[in-house]
Parts: sequence; C-alpha cells; structure tokens
Amino acid sequence: MVGLPGSGKTTRAKALAAKTGALRLTPDEWQTRLFADDMHHPDHDLRHNEVEAIMWDVASHILAGGGDVILDFGFWSRAERVDFAEKARALGADCLVQYEDVSLAELEARITRRNEEAVGGRFVIPVTILREWAKLFEPPEADELAGQFSRPAPSSSDSH
Repeated sequence: MVGLPGSGKTTRAKALAAKTGALRLTPDEWQTRLFADDMHHPDHDLRHNEVEAIMWDVASHILAGGGDVILDFGFWSRAERVDFAEKARALGADCLVQYEDVSLAELEARITRRNEEAVGGRFVIPVTILREWAKLFEPPEADELAGQFSRPAPSSSDSH
C-alpha cells in the first residue's frame, strides 16, 4: 500500500485482506497500541522503524510459506519500494503496488476530519506536518504500478 496518510491505504488494505484472506500489517495500529499517540515523542521514528522491521520478519515467514501479505507501510520512496519488492521476490513472492493518487487538498481535508474523530490505531497528524511529508513523497511510476521493479540507472552525476 503506497501513499501518504489520508490517502485511503488502510481502508483499501482492510478490504483487500477481507477479500483475499491475506495478512494485513499496518504499523500505525501496532505502534499506537504499544506507545499510544507518540507522534511528537523523540523516539517516534525509531519506534516506527522497529515496528516495521518486526512486521517484515512476520511477513517474510508468511511469504516464504506461500501466503499473502499486505504491507500497509506507505512506501514513500521508489528505493524503499524496490528494496521490499526484491526481498519479496527472493522469497518467491510477487509484489503488487496499490496506490490511489489523492490531491494534497483532499489529503488535508481527510486528515483534518480524521484528527477530529480520534479513532484508535491512528496518529493525530498536524496538517503542517502532512505538507512537509508530501514534499518527500515519490509517487510510484508506471513501471512500478505494472509490477516491474528495477533500480533506476545511475545518472551521470551519480558516478562522480
């Protein structure tokens, strides 16, 4: 599941898991259960990375056994998506990208509504932080959406 907060990843992941029986792994749900809403805690990112690492350990066992897994990680960069696709393929699994292009204005509206609802398993995300994250997000390209994951060729500036 690729996208920023508010893009509908978890909603789509839940529906897909119900339809397919795949194991759904959503880091925010685990992290809020373990640490509550620690969004502004200095260890938030470290904790999030550890939760995702544990989830990958679980996912890799399921994939190696021929099962299906939905990683609701966001995967903001192409490099991260390629890395996980390569790890999945090494276990004999295919990797599919689920992504819905949602405008920043719509993301802001959804996050504002979500923050007001204060539903468990979610972080309160200030819109100002969402805007910063949007600058970092790399939408998937056509090849990724088609299931073709390859590292981009180094540019001439990369070889210097």
